[in-house]
Amino acid sequence: MILAWLIIIMMIGGLLAWLAGKWNVLMCRWIALITLIIDFIIIIAIWVSNPGNIEISQKPEWLIEFTTSWIPQFGIDFHLALDGLNLILVSLTIFLGIISVITSWTEITEHAGFFHFNILWILAGITGVFLSLDLFLFYFFWEVMLIPMYFLIGIWGHENRVYAAFKFLIFTQASGLLMFLSILALYFIHGKATGVYTFDYLQLLGTSLSTSESFILMCGFLIAFLVKLPAVPFHPWLPDAHTEAPTAGSVILAGLLLKTGAYGILRYALPLFPQSAIAVSPYAMVFGAIGILYGAKLAFAQTDFKRLVAYTSVSHMGFILLGTFAGNALALQGVVVQMLAHGISTGALFVIAGSIQERIHTRDMTQMGGLWQEVPGMAGAGLLFSLASLGLPGLGNFVAEFLILAGSYQVSIGLTIFAASGLIASTLYSLMIMQKVFYGKKKKVWNIKDLGVREMIMMGAMIVVIVWLGVFPQTFLNTARSSVNNILQHFTSRNTKVETGSVDKNNLFQKINFINMIDEKRSNSMILTGHEKIILRREH
Repeated sequence: MILAWLIIIMMIGGLLAWLAGKWNVLMCRWIALITLIIDFIIIIAIWVSNPGNIEISQKPEWLIEFTTSWIPQFGIDFHLALDGLNLILVSLTIFLGIISVITSWTEITEHAGFFHFNILWILAGITGVFLSLDLFLFYFFWEVMLIPMYFLIGIWGHENRVYAAFKFLIFTQASGLLMFLSILALYFIHGKATGVYTFDYLQLLGTSLSTSESFILMCGFLIAFLVKLPAVPFHPWLPDAHTEAPTAGSVILAGLLLKTGAYGILRYALPLFPQSAIAVSPYAMVFGAIGILYGAKLAFAQTDFKRLVAYTSVSHMGFILLGTFAGNALALQGVVVQMLAHGISTGALFVIAGSIQERIHTRDMTQMGGLWQEVPGMAGAGLLFSLASLGLPGLGNFVAEFLILAGSYQVSIGLTIFAASGLIASTLYSLMIMQKVFYGKKKKVWNIKDLGVREMIMMGAMIVVIVWLGVFPQTFLNTARSSVNNILQHFTSRNTKVETGSVDKNNLFQKINFINMIDEKRSNSMILTGHEKIILRREH
């Protein structure tokens, strides 16, 4: 029940915070914070007690699994499971949840109880998405996390909050409906073929689908995940939602909600529909590379601080799309690190943007300048996270982007070079943040306070994590390795066989998966040798 309690504790804490907010605003803040600290202690205790099992497991086994019947007449179970991948993501969820509560401590003054109720229920929904192994349950939590976010933007947002909230809801609900239709279709196809009607992920993995069925159903899943990621051209909702949301909403959007899209592709789209996923891989990688440069270009053109950071997310999510569909362990390990690094670095930049707006009541960078003298602590943190965003070695984003590019290089040298040019663009917009906000001439004389003790503790914790990711990434790579290999096993086993003769010599991606499988049997590293890469390029 420990996995269920992670979700239940947040839901109960949200209800208590809502009730307490009617009498005492400070009490509802403390209830929300203590609730998340309890969950954080639980998830870290699980991580510390299972490091060996996570690292050495090569079978699709779960560290913790909980199943109970929910709606048996329709084959719906309350099925939760934890492995290395979602252990990392659940830890990130709770950590950024704590950051969101702390950063809202003085910002939110109206309806504070209902605000913290929405925060905790969003986090409960996200945690449920990461842990669910029943597709109906997965969709249930997918919807649970959307409605509170709509309220968060629509009630506590800024000038155009109602427009941004509706835009967010329409994009995510419409794409989510396509996914639900695909889930129902998969449910009936599996039931008709086997006589067992179930939404259980592990049973649906083996469903036999025709080429057209597989492609249509995968599109339903993939569109929902690409909208949430978001990938170009499904991204228009994101800048408005980020810009208008309160600081906590922006942190959760960038750090967590976008990661549910990436997680959905890794956990569902690739293993459930491997043949169709391989077919669309070249196009997905192209759109990922385009997104890297397109997002960076639009970020450089912004004068609104939060809108600039929002477009950097579009650029960074392009790396995730590129690495996910590269289809090898090196790139997927980079994707996992990128989800973590982006959540921390971009979340921190939104916290800084929110802190500045709270102090000077504007997000317009043309009105800023020279703030380093006024708020050196905030400026120092802004410099570090701007450098992380551009991929400075020693910080987490560099490790992630290096692994993704190294993995995509095995598939397409041209796309990798094109995507790598996005690092130059990211340098431009990151330095522009520092120049326009903290350096340069003062546009006005500001009399503002630097980061307080509460904000320094929050920033310090995020700095520790981003540096840890950059200096000791093996902590997280070891945790995710078994999960990545298991995803690749499902992805490749239904498309290739060990015998050379069974591989389609005209399909580059099948050949990559085939050689990776041979390499896994030889050394368990699932990385191509130099000789194999030369042969592969010549054949291509």
